[in-house]
Amino acid sequence: MAMEAAEIERLIKEGLPDATVDIRDLAGDGNHYAATVISASFRGKSRVQQHQMVYAALKGQMGGILHALALQTNVPD
Repeated sequence: MAMEAAEIERLIKEGLPDATVDIRDLAGDGNHYAATVISASFRGKSRVQQHQMVYAALKGQMGGILHALALQTNVPD
């Protein structure tokens, strides 16, 4: 069963309430997504820490129901 883009966005925004989230379905199959997440809570964190914060917001779905997520993170301008 695939995970919908809206559900990915909802989980990320639930875990990072100030985040701006853009989700793209890369293959049209509901299994391969790209996400751009911008959040002030990333400020001062390494890229690895930022990605870990997003994965934590996904509550263990990464690698399970969510097969692949190309992730870009940044802080707001």
